This record gives sequence, C-alpha cells and structure tokens, in this order.
Amino acid sequence: MAIEKKIPYKIYLEENEIPTTWYNVRADMKNKPAPLLNPGTHQPMTAQELGAVFCEELVAQELDNENRFIPIPQDIQDFYKMYRPSPLVRAYCLEEKLQTPAKIYYKFEGNNTSGSHKLNSAIAQAYYAKKQGLKGVTTETGAGQWGTALSMACSYFGLDCKVFMVKVSYEQKPFRREVMRTYGASVTPSPSETTQVGRKILAEHPGTTGSLGCAISEAVEVAVGNPGYRYVLGSVLNQVLLHQSVIGLETKAALDKYGVTPDIIIGCAGGGSNLGGLISPFMGEKLRGEKNYRIIAVEPASCPSLTRGVYAYDFCDTGMVCPLAKMYTLGSDFIPAPNHAGGLRYHGMSPVLSQLYDDGMMEAVSVPQTRVFEAAEMFARVEGILPAPESSHAIRVAIDEAMKCKETGEEKTLVFGLTGTGYFDMVAYEKFHEGKMDDYVPTDEELAQYRARLPQVD
Repeated sequence: MAIEKKIPYKIYLEENEIPTTWYNVRADMKNKPAPLLNPGTHQPMTAQELGAVFCEELVAQELDNENRFIPIPQDIQDFYKMYRPSPLVRAYCLEEKLQTPAKIYYKFEGNNTSGSHKLNSAIAQAYYAKKQGLKGVTTETGAGQWGTALSMACSYFGLDCKVFMVKVSYEQKPFRREVMRTYGASVTPSPSETTQVGRKILAEHPGTTGSLGCAISEAVEVAVGNPGYRYVLGSVLNQVLLHQSVIGLETKAALDKYGVTPDIIIGCAGGGSNLGGLISPFMGEKLRGEKNYRIIAVEPASCPSLTRGVYAYDFCDTGMVCPLAKMYTLGSDFIPAPNHAGGLRYHGMSPVLSQLYDDGMMEAVSVPQTRVFEAAEMFARVEGILPAPESSHAIRVAIDEAMKCKETGEEKTLVFGLTGTGYFDMVAYEKFHEGKMDDYVPTDEELAQYRARLPQVD
C-alpha cells in the first residue's frame, strides 16, 4: 500500500512552544477524585499532615482541584529545554507493515538520559525540594525509569537521593541501577533489612521478589525518620499527573499544527503518570463537551487493577503506612508474579484516572506479556526504536486497533504514548526470544483473597 506522506515523519514544536503552564484536569472534572484519607482517623488528609511526608508546594498541587493551569517555574522550563519538545512521530513504516488505512502517531518520550517520560515530574519534584531547603529525597522505583530520572534531577539540584528498587528489577536490571549510582543515588533492593517495614514484609513473605507497594513503604519510613528529607513518588499522585501534562499539551499542539484530530488515544497504565499526562488536554475537551475521543488505558494481564480490581479506598503501600486513596485496586499486599517483565506493577491506579474510568470517560484493557513483546519486536523492526516493555502495552493495542481498521476499511487516527526505550530491559527480551516468557494471570480466587483484606472505610 503506497502511503502519501503529507505530514512529516516527525513533528517538532519550536523551543518557544514548550508549555509554560501545566494543565490540571481536575479543574474540569465534575466528579473530583476522592480525597486522601488519614490511615488512622479515616478523615481527609490536611496539608499539614501531608507536609510531613511531601514537599510543601507539591502538597498544594496535590490538593488543588480548582486551578486549570499551574505556572511552570522558569528553572524547570529551562531544564525541559534540554530534551523538550519531544517529537510526535507519524508511524508510516508501521502503517505500511500492517497495510492498514489507520493513521498512527506516537509521542516519543525516550529522548533523554533517563530514557523515559519520568523526568518531566522528577525535575519538578527535585526543584520544589531544593526550593524548600531540603537535604534530600527518598523514593521507590519498579522497572527503574523513575529512579533513574529522579537521580538525574537530584544531581542537577545537588540533592541526596535514596532509591528503594523492587528486588526483582534490582537483580534483572543492573545497568539501570548503575545509571542511578552514576548520578549519585544510593539504591537498595526492596524489601530490605534496612527498614522496620522491610523486615516485617520479609518475615511475612519470605523470599518475596518485592513490589512497588513494598518499596513505597520503605521509602516513606526513611523520609519520615530523617530530618531534611521528604518522600517523592513517580506516579499515581495528582501532582505527578499535573507535571506529566506537558506530554499531552505538546501532543495536541503538534497535531493542531496539521489540523489532525485523533479518534483514539492509547496509553500504558501502571500507576497512571504517562496515561494521565498524555490524555490530559484531550480529556479536558471531552469533559467540557467540546470534543469526543475514545481513550484506552492498557495494563498488564498480570497486574490488572482497572480491569479486574475494585473501586475502593486502599493503602497506597504494602506496609500500610501511607494515606488511603480511593482507586481501582487489587489490594495493597498484591505482589505481581516475578515473571512479570515490565514495570506497570503497582497494585492500584491514580485516583484521577480511577474516577474518570468509573465515570465512563475512558476504557481499559489488559494484555498478556507475550503478545506485548510480539508487538515490541514488530515495532522495533519497522520503526527503528527498541521500546520499553511498558510502552509496548500501548503499542500492542494500537496495532490491534489498526488491524480492526483494516478489517472495516475505516481511516481512524490513532495516537499512543511511547513512554521510553527498552535498552535496559534486555533480560526480558532474552526470555521472550528464548521462549521462556509465559503469560501468568492471577486467578479470581487469588484476587478475592487480596480484596478481602481491603481496609473498611465508612
């Protein structure tokens, strides 16, 4: 099929077109996300309570449901210029490979040293920590992208960075770990013997390979127990989706340059940072009744919080020391199978995205990982980028939707988020190529056990 290339392969914005404000989708939501609750009193967390864990200005952003636009400080704008605007790419080669009438675009966020979109929020959170006069920050990381991004951001501002990395990733991705160390971060496999909560988890789950929930608990304990430190999170929270809105704002601006309106917007979904950032301005139009888009969240079948979880208040961490969030959740003590190859291993979903999903504003699908890696391999061969396993969930569904267009003859326009590169994920690619990767999916009985232990909130 000959494809007429009226639109460039890569659509770049000018440097002066980088967004100067973040877009807060909560301002346009009729049903606001439910507040975080104090785990002891089950009352909404106050700014003072949150300030013991998070940076002061980040707390203000976390609680802001009213202001549609939040100015981006100049120091952050200047840092963004090192790798933004990121390109919006027309996937001509993929379209030709599929012989589909669909028009496929992807927003590529892997063109920075951290290799993913995570840097968009990491630099913001490090900036506010520095502005507050803190000594350092603590965090968790799953596949390693967030830890890498935060270590880079902390190095830029001269902050100490303590990272608790999910143990299975720590062992499978030594090079991602070494990038963090290169930027000055300390990296501890989680759960560990270095914290009280880590020792408790190990006692209850001997030999566990860890989860984001475990790592969060350890990072929060260290932050609260060390003066001059605060905890920062790479996904889930309202503030993170706010910072990541630069992805969607740039995507929409690039499409608008050529008068392109997408029919379907697709993003991988773990905690919600990439998906929330990509869809934000489009969701805003949908919420305001200006346009209608089909928005699809794609999650792994081995950790299916939206598609098989329940919408309820739950702890944000396995150690049950963090606030309660109302979200789609599998249960805070859910630990993905160790053969789960990508990130996207969080037990819950962003409260913002959970509310939007519950309101019917977006769809969700789960996909098995062998099909994810089949899509990743095809994409790498035809588009020339080795995608991260997380991103490849979105690629999988983009290909599926494009093939539906081939069957029906519809010329739909698809946009998906390519969150980063997969060059530190070669153990997973190796398992796929050697036929050692399987598609473990938790049973209904297993998930029911976790749901039975959800906290009871009136």
